[in-house]
Amino acid sequence: MQDYVRRILTSSVYEVAQETPLEPMKLLSGRLGVDVLLKREDLQPVFSFKIRGAHNRIAQLTTAERARGVICASAGNHAQGVALSAARLGVRAVVVMPTTTPAIKVGAVRRLGGEVVLHGEGFDAARGHAVELAEQHGYVMVHPFDDPDVIAGQGTIGMELLRQHPGPIGAIYVPVGGGGLAAGIAAFVKFLRPDIKVIGVEPEEAASMKAAIAAGHPVPLDQVGLFADGVAVRQVGTETFRLCSELLDDIVTVSADEICAAIKDIFDDTRAIAEPAGALALAGLRRQVERGEVPEGALIAINSGANVNFDRLRYVAERAEIGERAEMLLAVTIPEQPGSYRAFIQLLGNRSISEFNYRYAPGASARIFVGIKLTQGEAEKQHIITMLEQHGHAVIDMTDNEVAKLHVRYMVGGRVADLGDELVYRFQFPERPGALLRFLEGLHDGWNISLFHYRNHGADYGRVLVGIQVPPAESGQFIAHLEAIGFPFWDETDNPAYRQFLDAETV
Repeated sequence: MQDYVRRILTSSVYEVAQETPLEPMKLLSGRLGVDVLLKREDLQPVFSFKIRGAHNRIAQLTTAERARGVICASAGNHAQGVALSAARLGVRAVVVMPTTTPAIKVGAVRRLGGEVVLHGEGFDAARGHAVELAEQHGYVMVHPFDDPDVIAGQGTIGMELLRQHPGPIGAIYVPVGGGGLAAGIAAFVKFLRPDIKVIGVEPEEAASMKAAIAAGHPVPLDQVGLFADGVAVRQVGTETFRLCSELLDDIVTVSADEICAAIKDIFDDTRAIAEPAGALALAGLRRQVERGEVPEGALIAINSGANVNFDRLRYVAERAEIGERAEMLLAVTIPEQPGSYRAFIQLLGNRSISEFNYRYAPGASARIFVGIKLTQGEAEKQHIITMLEQHGHAVIDMTDNEVAKLHVRYMVGGRVADLGDELVYRFQFPERPGALLRFLEGLHDGWNISLFHYRNHGADYGRVLVGIQVPPAESGQFIAHLEAIGFPFWDETDNPAYRQFLDAETV
């Protein structure tokens, strides 16, 4: 560790990087009952900590090596660090990136002057191609994590943390991909403050360091999930494994839903949007706090980056509340008869409904897909399930069902044979607790609901699509009834989307 501490103290990172703030997360701290601090590496010039290690490595090159140019393989953040550092030092930089790399990262590397080569579907394929190009053209390889100078550059974060928070620190949570960041921070912190726990955090679908420690040496994973692409590494480095296996106090793995919840936590406290890998450490911190497994003192999480494609946020928003156990998803069986929906919603009382999907099917029972907001976590979820079962409803908990969350919730529907007199209307009402119940109470029990779709999108207004069987002779009465409810509505019976996919009469 002495050698790494010397390298860290004499590193060249501040020629391009900056000392980032250590910010208190007041909202999350209040909710968890512990002092949570966030190291804002997302504020670096390339929106990631990777600039530290990349520049420290390139700055050590000899004049002859700089003339040859550098090459690296990266899913994006290391690539931007290499491109920026090389541009500052007047060195040619070739960057091999997986074809699955988010477009925002590819574009950023090109704008910084890097020559991008897209190859392979993951980091390992890109790295193999980078090695081939280095051998063919004589480029100097700048490894993203398994290099002492890179590790030392990342370790400057540990140096800053101890200076910025001289008081008691219980644990530092660090995202782990290849292990360079965790190795560097642990080397410095454990040398000066061995009482502080340094805990690595990995995605469940890319836990390469956990697998290496279990095996006693680096091992390749059979497959790696790409949601947290910044840490999607199939096999950790030899040197990073040596350091992490000796210095890390624990490895925590978290789900994609927990990462999404942590992204939301960071936004709520800072109004900044972290990439999945950037929120990974905070997700691990939350998991340990919720399990009562944290030491006394401040808890620090590293926000390692903010390079996320904007369209990825749709998925994040969809899954964040499930990840923080603030939403439950249920499949519930209710009687297939008028008035059943209203009775079901009445059972739920003033709880906020986040989703309600149904399509008529012949038979005595109706199956609905419902999302319910939670304020008291798992205990409240179990209470709701028990209450529904006591009222005679069959209930299946879908909260952790990946097929339900990714696909089935959007596929509840289809055409129904012999479904006559169906009208389809779209409604809009203020999004507040009880609004959905008020809407259902306004519908007449004599008209059967044959289709229902509602999803809370976080907007001021809730939007519902409803199919109702209304005999033609009662159409005037039906419209008068809708007007009396007082919510804006639109007739969508002739909408081509309905005609093509939901109307039983369409050939």
